[in-house]
Amino acid sequence: MADVKRDIKYLNREFSELRNRLIEYSKTYFPNTYSDFSPTSPGMLFIEQAAYVGDVLGFYLDNQIQENFISYARQTNNVYELAYMMGYKPKASGASQVLLTISQQIPTKDESGTTVPDYSYTLTLPGNTVVSNPNGTNFLIQDSIDFSVSSSNNPTVTNLTTISGNSPEYYTLSKSVKAISATITTQTFTFGSPSAFQTVEINGDNILGILDVTDSDGNVWYEVDYLGQELVYDSIKNTNQNDPNNNANAGEIPYLLKIKKAQRRFATRFLDNTTLQLQFGSGTATDNDEEIIPNPNNVGLGLTFEQNKLTTAYSPTNFLYTDTYGISPSNTTLTVRYLVGGGVESNAPAFSLTTLSNPNTQFNNSGLDPTTANYIRGTLSSTNPEASTGGSNGDSLEEIRQKSMMSFLSQNRAVTADDYLVRALSMPPKYGVISKAHIEKPMLTDDQVSTIETLSLYCLSKNLSNQLTTANTTLKQNLRTYLSQNRIIGDNIEIKDAYIINIAVMFEIIVLPEYNNNEVLINCINGLKDHFNIDKWQINQPILLRDIYVKLDKVKGVQTVKNIKITNKAGFSSNYSQYGYDIDGATQNQVIYPSLDPSIFEVKYPNQDITGKVVPL
Repeated sequence: MADVKRDIKYLNREFSELRNRLIEYSKTYFPNTYSDFSPTSPGMLFIEQAAYVGDVLGFYLDNQIQENFISYARQTNNVYELAYMMGYKPKASGASQVLLTISQQIPTKDESGTTVPDYSYTLTLPGNTVVSNPNGTNFLIQDSIDFSVSSSNNPTVTNLTTISGNSPEYYTLSKSVKAISATITTQTFTFGSPSAFQTVEINGDNILGILDVTDSDGNVWYEVDYLGQELVYDSIKNTNQNDPNNNANAGEIPYLLKIKKAQRRFATRFLDNTTLQLQFGSGTATDNDEEIIPNPNNVGLGLTFEQNKLTTAYSPTNFLYTDTYGISPSNTTLTVRYLVGGGVESNAPAFSLTTLSNPNTQFNNSGLDPTTANYIRGTLSSTNPEASTGGSNGDSLEEIRQKSMMSFLSQNRAVTADDYLVRALSMPPKYGVISKAHIEKPMLTDDQVSTIETLSLYCLSKNLSNQLTTANTTLKQNLRTYLSQNRIIGDNIEIKDAYIINIAVMFEIIVLPEYNNNEVLINCINGLKDHFNIDKWQINQPILLRDIYVKLDKVKGVQTVKNIKITNKAGFSSNYSQYGYDIDGATQNQVIYPSLDPSIFEVKYPNQDITGKVVPL
């Protein structure tokens, strides 16, 4: 049979187009075989059926292609799957956040003829304490609150409350703590024989995430971003037994941040806005999918935190023995605690979170007077000076699309210098607080070639008086560990101390005749205190004298600012920074520049280092 070439068009996709093309095709190539193309003819039955099938197949083909791209996908499960593939975790609900003020009273005692607060009556609230408002919205304080501890990142404020006669009777201790709109819900899952990549599902509205997972043997299971991630962050109490070299800084750094390899791990993903799936690995508990490398400083002292298989011989090359992506739970029951809450309705107005649930509150000391102790326990209170914010109804499909594309570009890696800067400032406070940070590349001479991207991260912390100080070794160690998980392999981060330049400010003003000199002077000093508030200053920020002149000129009652003088304050003997600085030499065109080495200007004692006087016209 001769090879007959047919004119086949591939552009027709819809039913009517396919139907008309099939009729045209029949007339062209089969003119003598069939010619009745009326709507009721038998031939049209088969032509329209073929067009129908072609239209349906075209629709599903287009739909399948469309559902492969997050920008166009419409099915909820596909949008969620594509989001996870691009590195973004959709949120089913957004928790409202608030800063609470938790307070208690303590009595006084006589100490060498002086009435002082009796800190033996301080209380400790356990973690996951619940505070609620009259509408029944619960807020969760995840960290424990110990009124006997005060540090720069966890200060306890003491104020006189009541006076009996001429002597203080009670003092009030206050702490500021963060809370989120959430409640803890528990669900258990029983597992039999091991099975590869087992999954369980949690169903419900407003699921925020997993709090913790433990099995019936007391083992902790760790949540990871993906099952191939064997390294997890682990918090260890900063005690002398755990790490004798860093215990001296336990008051400022209560926890040490370590990285450990966890064989008991799981990954989570939302299948939709009401279903959270937990997936486990494919190994068994007998697989050596974990290495324990104790801190060499602790050898011989014993490790108080839980470790398994300490007698097993592990690879000195620090590689895993298997690629099982963690173990699969078997012959055990997992207890999953997860957080539920959030939503727009969870945003609470100011001063509404006053109901404190404290069934497990304990005194830090024993042998207290029962009557006084009962009274003190009744003084425990809570409030929120500001309204809570952040409560939302979770991600819509369009929000998931946009956030996924943004997440895909960053890949959760520190790529630019600013990425490292933001991550350093976002380290959880229990590992220490980096108050100021600056990052830059070291200068290379013409004959130097750098094969490794070396970055210098300059940082500073604060002391209990909100004054800048250099970061201690424990804080730097925690920061180095925190950055390591997101560091590109070719980057080398050097953590250094920035320089603190302490300064004093003196000014002279002329006051308008109808104003009180002292009142105007006090307002000027308060204005400069606000201007030099260390929270508003960054490393390598210059001092613009013109801004100070403008600020003083705006104070009501000031006629003219005659002079402003900035001087350096240095010397350990006076409790200032050890570094002197030539202020006059660094001043050009009414701008005081910091040194070439990263440094920051600080008015350490504003009450005594900001002075002014009124001069005659």
